Amino acid sequence: MAFENLSERLQATISKIRGKGKVSESDVKEMMREIRLALLEADVNFKVVKEFVKKISERAVGVEVMKSLTPAQQIVKIVNEELVELLGGQTEEVLKNKKINTVMMVGLQGAGKTTTAGKLALKVKKNNKKRPLLIAADIYRPAAVKQLQTLGKQVDIPVFYVDKPPLEIVKEGLKYAEDNNLNYIIIDTAGRLHIDELLMNELREIKEDVNPDEILLVVDSMIGQESVNIAKSFNEELEISGIVLTKLDGDTRGGAALSIKSIINKPIKLVGMGEKMNDLEDFHPERMASRILGMGDVLTLIEKAQSSIDENEAKKMQEKMLNQTFTFEDFLAQLNQIKKLGSIKDILGMLPGMGKLKGLDMSKIDEKQFTYIEAIIQSMTVEERQNPDIINVPRRNRIAKGSGRPISEVHKLIKQFDEMRKMMKQFGGLMNNKNKRKGLGKFFGGSLPF
Repeated sequence: MAFENLSERLQATISKIRGKGKVSESDVKEMMREIRLALLEADVNFKVVKEFVKKISERAVGVEVMKSLTPAQQIVKIVNEELVELLGGQTEEVLKNKKINTVMMVGLQGAGKTTTAGKLALKVKKNNKKRPLLIAADIYRPAAVKQLQTLGKQVDIPVFYVDKPPLEIVKEGLKYAEDNNLNYIIIDTAGRLHIDELLMNELREIKEDVNPDEILLVVDSMIGQESVNIAKSFNEELEISGIVLTKLDGDTRGGAALSIKSIINKPIKLVGMGEKMNDLEDFHPERMASRILGMGDVLTLIEKAQSSIDENEAKKMQEKMLNQTFTFEDFLAQLNQIKKLGSIKDILGMLPGMGKLKGLDMSKIDEKQFTYIEAIIQSMTVEERQNPDIINVPRRNRIAKGSGRPISEVHKLIKQFDEMRKMMKQFGGLMNNKNKRKGLGKFFGGSLPF
């Protein structure tokens, strides 16, 4: 999970002062020492850490904290505000208010540039109703053009390529976009294993001729501080407009994301949070800071749900729950819907306060359990899935053998499913009783529209 180590350290440090009625200067010093260590361990640039800690220290021992009725909360607020600022301050979008948008993707080989180009095309098509075109201008890496064509086919987006030099490909691609009324052009340029003059000359040539609205540098967040050096080199040569950090979901430290904005003064615009084609998100500094400090990120979770879950299917499922006609087939469909949102760890990390729940150890959450549940349900016959009451002991033994899971897991799943259906029955009774509905509405603080 992104920033996992840093998040744990910062949350532990903050929890030490939360319960204090008064916060002394020595408390602040101790806290700053812990924050400094946490950031350095997260591979954040030393100069960035020094400046960040200095800003918090100055504000934390100032009048706004010492005269506050809740000094600990004020310090948490200050840490959050400075963290947001460090991450970029505000969300920077990759859409300009223009009839046609042109985006040039640059970066080294292996950073995920071609895949990101495909993900971005899908994102603007789905979320912004744009008509994208992918231009394959990487003629050097073996199979780069083929890879982009495969991605384009996968997400139903046209890919332009002709057997010519890169600049000619781009020029003809722009003409093709104009002729076919395509309004979001993404140019996948060549990468190298390292920065060289030949690469930069070619990129400068395309930039000068095309004058793109965006030059996005794709950087692998897993390489840590080296990503900052790469960003500096590309920015000096091309004056990039923003950064895309890939593989952020696999970077438990997060040093690149916390260093890059301060050092080159260019915003992180997008982040890759998984391998699927829809795993590209706008980078929201305030949401990421909130997630790091354990305050959750409900807005991103809602956006993920809206884009991944079919509203009509969700309504049908709700009806089945209330009418007590919910089956194992419905349960399996629901599991598949949840999987579209990402890993369970990430989903729980977006819920405020989950990290503080007693007995919940996020590191011990086993994602494989969901695969085991799927295997058990898929080993049932259609009749058994639709009518779980008929699953007797011999049937359970057959299901256990078919799924390759212990009989105890089959017993446990069926028991949990029965308990869930009983709860739904009780809830359904409440929903069908007007007086009880009113009581339920009051129980939830009047927030339900009864």
